[in-house]
Amino acid sequence: MTRHLRRMVLAGSLCAALLVVLPVAASAGPNDTICNGTLASGTYNKVIVPNGATCFAETPLRIHGGVTVGAGATLVIGDEEHPGDNGTIDGGVKSTNAANVQIHFMTIHGTVDLQGGAGPFGGPFGVTWNTIEDNHINGNVKIDGYNGFWMGFIRNTVHGTVQLNNNVLVEEDGNEYVTNTIYGTLTCSGNSPAPQIGDSEGSANVVKGAKKGQCAAL
Repeated sequence: MTRHLRRMVLAGSLCAALLVVLPVAASAGPNDTICNGTLASGTYNKVIVPNGATCFAETPLRIHGGVTVGAGATLVIGDEEHPGDNGTIDGGVKSTNAANVQIHFMTIHGTVDLQGGAGPFGGPFGVTWNTIEDNHINGNVKIDGYNGFWMGFIRNTVHGTVQLNNNVLVEEDGNEYVTNTIYGTLTCSGNSPAPQIGDSEGSANVVKGAKKGQCAAL
């Protein structure tokens, strides 16, 4: 992560103290949790971050039914400044046109499918970014069409395929895809700027399958 974005994470986490978890909405299942504020450490079925909402999760977490993030919404689980075991998500993570999806030090069973974005500006940090870092993912990863400020896919272990395509970022080193261990194929195409190490001080990805497209040499 770029240094100025790291500072924004720490500043943004202070906002969590001002927010609360909303009661379950009518569109959610009876055992689902709607988060717009702070998600307390604990065990949950499905967690839903509705359109435009902000969810700062306290850890450790155990989520049995997956996580869904809506349009313009923000999800933050952990940060790279505090390494450790933040818990488990069963059922994968899905977003549609989210502003920020930031997940650190989690074990995720299922697909990580992040589609689209909310543009580079706005949300609780002023600018938007996705960062999937230091996770153990037992499933496939697809991040497609994110149009935020910066995106990192760094230091993850993935037992599946990874597709990082059509992500158009504002930051000059906006697509940092490095230091991952991937047991399937890594495919990258249509990303701007091209995937790179940037200032992450990372290393080349270890890929057991093929490296394709823009990530062929990364």
